[in-house]
Amino acid sequence: MQDRNRKRSAKQSKRYPFIAEHRGGPLKKENHRMLMKWAIECSEHVLFLIDKEIDKKLLYALETAKKWENDIVPTGDAMKASSDAHAMARQIKNPVYKAIARSIGQTVAAAHMADHSLGGAFYAIKAIKHAKKDIEKEREWQAKKLGQLPSDVIEIVQTMWIKKEMDKRL
Repeated sequence: MQDRNRKRSAKQSKRYPFIAEHRGGPLKKENHRMLMKWAIECSEHVLFLIDKEIDKKLLYALETAKKWENDIVPTGDAMKASSDAHAMARQIKNPVYKAIARSIGQTVAAAHMADHSLGGAFYAIKAIKHAKKDIEKEREWQAKKLGQLPSDVIEIVQTMWIKKEMDKRL
């Protein structure tokens, strides 16, 4: 039974490159943490768009993401912080602030599933769009930050961004 599950995981990992190595996928733990760091940077890069004090739950979620990245807190803590950030986002009316809250929620959720790092970047761009700022400039900034990661991780992000048609969702 275990061999069949391992084969299934290996097959899925080709379809889902964000699956962690310990679950039969190709994503190494250090690369998972690098994706978290990239997502954190994307979320933090748009915080300047908030014209009032940033809610403590969102700051706590970002701090939790950083702690997970540095192996200080368990994934369960990150999931709780993500859930709180998303709950807050549902209550926010301002589209810029809502997108930033979603970016943070997705970012910290990357601890559970690395593909949520795409959501952190996506919602950061969406916040820029709602603020009527330069989307291309933000894309270039994100690409520059992504370019600091190992080439196999860059390829995963770029491939999945296209596969999930993220640009069409903006």
